Amino acid sequence: MQTVLEVSHLSKNYGDFRAVDDLSFAVHRGEIFGLLGPNGAGKTTTIRILMDIFKSDSGEVQVLGKRPADVREQVGYLPEERGLYKDLKVIDALVYLGRLKGVGEATARSNASVWLERVELAEWGSHKVKDLSRGMQQKVQFVAGLVHDPELLILDEPFQGLDPVNVEMIKKLIRELQAAGKTIVLSAHQMNLVEELCDRIVLISRGHAVLYGALADIKREFAPHAVRVKTGDSASDDVTGIPGVREIRPTGDALLLELDGTTPQAVLAELVRRGVDVQSYEVASVPLNDIFVQVVGQGNDVT
Repeated sequence: MQTVLEVSHLSKNYGDFRAVDDLSFAVHRGEIFGLLGPNGAGKTTTIRILMDIFKSDSGEVQVLGKRPADVREQVGYLPEERGLYKDLKVIDALVYLGRLKGVGEATARSNASVWLERVELAEWGSHKVKDLSRGMQQKVQFVAGLVHDPELLILDEPFQGLDPVNVEMIKKLIRELQAAGKTIVLSAHQMNLVEELCDRIVLISRGHAVLYGALADIKREFAPHAVRVKTGDSASDDVTGIPGVREIRPTGDALLLELDGTTPQAVLAELVRRGVDVQSYEVASVPLNDIFVQVVGQGNDVT
């Protein structure tokens, strides 16, 4: 699998404070990769090094096989803090930013118009940026990262300030960009959205990686040895006494069966043998938000 972004033993200090501490990870072509961490973990510093805004003290970054300074025109960036010129018209601001990335004026204007249509802001192109609402400005900032048709897109809190309808719009566009072959690095605090979109993640705490890998594998590692079952009436009497079921607890409209000395397959077979009306049955998983809180809150290093 081709690597689009590779970070190797990256470190960055601000005086006596180490913001990034021997950080390593890689992003593969065509994936949506989650760069996660609590406030102050070093995410923004890392992103600014990737964008060649900051220089690292040690370590190496390769973007599309080159130094970040050599591929700026192939990388799109949505910063956490908006960088739009508020007194410019929306279309002029986008064209200007596109030209800074090496795109001709006609192409930049055409691309900007297409993307403004996609984010339902076509009629606002002639308005000044400062006249737009916060959510509208966020969508324009998203377009600004795409107007030069980059290969790699780095999105820092792209859902900030958006209502649920526009969150769904941006999610859909991110998936479409991935389907078109773009590689996306996503930094966000909404763990449910990260869970929906990302293939792999790195979780940074105190400047270094505490979790890294395929999201499915990480969730499997933290999953309790349990199954969640919903029966016709979800009565615990239906599942009482199954060998290897240590505890039964209600969870929503289902039951959580904690296992000890048996397998999910064996429990399901026993339920079928008993003639239980099984409406749904799944191996219990842990939300990414819970994993985030557990690992960051306890300061655990998980390899």
